[in-house]
Amino acid sequence: MPITTLLRRDSLAVIDYRCTAARGDAPFVERHDTFSVSYLRKGSFGCRARGRSFELVAGSILVGHPGDEYMCTHDHAYGDECLSVQLAPDLVEAIGGSSEAWRAVALPPLPELMVLGELAQAAAEGRGDIGLDEAGTMFAARFVDVVSGRKRQLPEPPARDRRRAVEAALWLDAHAHEPIGFESAAREVGLSPFHFLRLFARVLGVTPHQYLLRSRLRHAARLLAEDGRTITDIAFDVGFSDLSNFVRTFHRAAGVSPRRFRRAAKGERKILQERLAAAL
Repeated sequence: MPITTLLRRDSLAVIDYRCTAARGDAPFVERHDTFSVSYLRKGSFGCRARGRSFELVAGSILVGHPGDEYMCTHDHAYGDECLSVQLAPDLVEAIGGSSEAWRAVALPPLPELMVLGELAQAAAEGRGDIGLDEAGTMFAARFVDVVSGRKRQLPEPPARDRRRAVEAALWLDAHAHEPIGFESAAREVGLSPFHFLRLFARVLGVTPHQYLLRSRLRHAARLLAEDGRTITDIAFDVGFSDLSNFVRTFHRAAGVSPRRFRRAAKGERKILQERLAAAL
């Protein structure tokens, strides 16, 4: 089975699993080594555990509890692809919820989980502006809410926490040109990654990764308008590690490529006029 680790942090990992088992292949036993929530994005497979049988199709969720075993079967289709979010015990504790949530074994396709599963998949593929660690954390937290029947009613953040969120944003902006991890940013304000994500988004309306990415785009736009450096140099100077990712992300935000944006900033008004006309 091809397995690709897309992300690994202290509290969270995201793994891409692609099973090539064919219909009629002998069932095999799998063991969960950690807490996990796996989103089945393609194919199907069967799961037998705790005296019950489940058939998982695209959109279903496989739930993992450390030490639990399950029988995996492929009676109806060829292969499957899963995006698995694996959580350390401290993150599970921070998210909270019923301990029985992690004994659910499997869930059918549920809209409130499928949309976040697709968001995590988009983040894994570099589409959108949310971080994979953020998408994975939100997906796991939403799973716990759904299974536990819980509705989060968060109180208004006190002044101290609002100040923390603002200080974190200032720090992210000042260090946007550097490689910054979700967990390192959380440590700067003395919070766990989960509480950092929740607080930052609640106070400022965007996730830390979204703010960081938009800060880099803001700095890039300023340099494209004012500076004579090459587009490649600007991309790396503001914090992007890949030129193609910068060009794609900038185009998605501005509606034009960095090169055309620079030409517009130098006086070619027709470029932005065309962009505005296209938006009407």
